Amino acid sequence: MKINKIHSNFRFPAEWEKHEATWIAWPHNKSDWPGKFSPIKWVYVEIIKAILPGENIRIIVQSEEQKLEAIRVLKSAHAFSGQIEFIKFKTDRGWLRDISPIYVENVKTKKLEQVSFRFNAWAKYNNYKKDVKFPKFVSNKLKIKNTDVIRNSRKVVLEGGSIETNGKGILLTTKECLLDEKVQIRNKGFTQKDYEEIFSNYLGIKKVIWLNRGIAGDDTHGHVDDICRFVNKNTVVAVDENNPRDENYKLLKENLEILNTEKNINVVKLPMPKPVYFKNLRLPASYANFLIANSSVIVPTFNDENDRKALNILSALFPNRKVIGIHAVDLVWGLGTIHCLTKEQPEFK
Repeated sequence: MKINKIHSNFRFPAEWEKHEATWIAWPHNKSDWPGKFSPIKWVYVEIIKAILPGENIRIIVQSEEQKLEAIRVLKSAHAFSGQIEFIKFKTDRGWLRDISPIYVENVKTKKLEQVSFRFNAWAKYNNYKKDVKFPKFVSNKLKIKNTDVIRNSRKVVLEGGSIETNGKGILLTTKECLLDEKVQIRNKGFTQKDYEEIFSNYLGIKKVIWLNRGIAGDDTHGHVDDICRFVNKNTVVAVDENNPRDENYKLLKENLEILNTEKNINVVKLPMPKPVYFKNLRLPASYANFLIANSSVIVPTFNDENDRKALNILSALFPNRKVIGIHAVDLVWGLGTIHCLTKEQPEFK
């Protein structure tokens, strides 16, 4: 839906714009990867190696002991670098995409600022008392101005993985995540208009494209970064399922129909891997959960025949970046992969 009035002095940048750094939190909560925690740190090493040397990396650690462990692991994999900064902050979990502030450009000063939504663990879990303090910590650490997102005298709940932008005023999200009134309710009583005004006022958004639902197995209840991503200002990749018996088939076709009505948006289909399960639980395996770094695009792969197809599609769309596949079968046991774990910090000069 097009928004008629823009009030914001902020611009929500696209992920492919220059980063000063990417943030990631060294894994520490074993419940995120039941039975698979030991190999996870090696997946993190591969992610870090793929980001370097194109930008700095800020690694959140829980303690000095964990910092020393991370250094040992990185050095053993020849991945340690002077571009890595360790920052001590106690988190409940490590999904930085969702607990981080939204970095914005102040269009008047051309400087980095942040807007902060409230995190409530996807309206599903109880362990978020530490995570909720993260935006204030970042503001103090970076010495940048923070603006809390307030509506009806309360701080608005929203996670970073639920929104996607082209940096030019268009935002993607899903009705399932933000408007469901029965499951994982973020902001009770909020309407589509409420969110559109919030996005306009705080992120400088001119138009919101509302997709319907996210993929099966997504415990966030509909995050857009598993289904549709901007790759340039007028092109998106959208995941597609061609097996009519798959539970994602209908919902992804519905999202494609919505996107195809947008006259100024080019749609490139991205395949889905075959279903990945853990103890009969469908996991949210998706190639769309990639990270766009300064010199690379880091894509989760799943030992699937469609891995190569997805990497080739993204390579054609990012000719000036190296597209790198990272084995994510263990990682997705945590119900998220590369984009969910990372958060880029833009650089404005």
